[in-house]
Amino acid sequence: MSLVNLLRIAWQALRRNITRSILTMLGIIIGVGAVITSMAIGAGAQAAVLAQIESLGANLVVVIPGAISSGGVSLGTGSRTTLKLPDVDAIASTVPDVAGAAPYSQTSAQVVAGGMNWYTAIGGTTPSYTTVRSWSVAQGRFFTRAEVDQAAKVAVLGNTVQQNLFPEGGAVGSIVIVKNVPFRVIGVLAPKGQSGFGRDQDDIVMVPITTLLDRLTGQAWVQNIFVSAATPEAVPAVVDATERLLRLRHHLTAAQPDDFTIRNIADVQQVRLATSQTQALLLAGIAVVSLVVGGIGNMNIMLVSVTERTREIGLRMAVGARGRDILLQFLVEALTLACLGGLIGIAIGVGTAQGSSALGHWPVIVSPFSILLGFISSLLVGVVFGFYPAQRAAALDPIVALRYE
Repeated sequence: MSLVNLLRIAWQALRRNITRSILTMLGIIIGVGAVITSMAIGAGAQAAVLAQIESLGANLVVVIPGAISSGGVSLGTGSRTTLKLPDVDAIASTVPDVAGAAPYSQTSAQVVAGGMNWYTAIGGTTPSYTTVRSWSVAQGRFFTRAEVDQAAKVAVLGNTVQQNLFPEGGAVGSIVIVKNVPFRVIGVLAPKGQSGFGRDQDDIVMVPITTLLDRLTGQAWVQNIFVSAATPEAVPAVVDATERLLRLRHHLTAAQPDDFTIRNIADVQQVRLATSQTQALLLAGIAVVSLVVGGIGNMNIMLVSVTERTREIGLRMAVGARGRDILLQFLVEALTLACLGGLIGIAIGVGTAQGSSALGHWPVIVSPFSILLGFISSLLVGVVFGFYPAQRAAALDPIVALRYE
């Protein structure tokens, strides 16, 4: 029997029991929809983590001061004042495979521009900061090394600060007042969004590190040193060489602990990425269970259909239909149900993923691979769970089938 005739017979059989056909497809629809939705949410979560890793900077290593203990009381990490600007230059020029190193210190202050004001973070650094943190300038420019050496009163605004102080634009070239010190705005940073800890990275004003230390804080040390390795593979070597260099520069003996801490940001973020991948696998597992349940429902309904159509099967065999024809007939019916259920499930899965993104503000990525996987899964369910009922129908004795009541 030709495939066209098999499809026509299968379609007629499904139309005769439209309600039962829809209920049979329901399990497959839910399963395929769950596969696509779970993969979209999982891919979106992983993309969000990777974007956060990129926003922190390429192959980033952070050096922070150690803790001071006084009278048995530890003041916590960052309380030491041993990191100095010459340490930054030494790391950049001495440690192999370093793409860049930049100091960073921060304070908070009310920033005033004309009739507007905004309380924000004031960060001090050097021109290498834009390279180390992979942060570009959207308007104007970043300050130069000469301006750092001169402790120039220039500032680069984050996007959030610019929107609040200059809602109508025109920030570059304007004057902002920070702790009674006038700064000329020379640039606006490109939007960077939230950090992995939920802080708005664009809510900041960047000034030369020397200006911050001399005019705003009066400190002689830096709070952090950002170091960027040339390649991801070079990060461990950079961490090790930086540790040895700083111990040497700070004159620490073998018996003395480090007076600083080096953190590999990529390792921390990779843990978050692994967590999101585990969650994606969990969601995919639930989706597979849904597909299996849908396949079992499909098989049960097909077995009922075989029982109800026993006399029809016997009649077809009596007029010359072979067992293979009966097998193909019921297998094509199962595949037709699975195919229709898969197509409807794809539409529902894509719609659910987009709806969850719009309502819950979750990142989702619906990939062509997930759609293809959902459709192939539905076909496999149709073949695997439709084969037994089809084989049972083909094995019927035509004489017994004709006498079946």
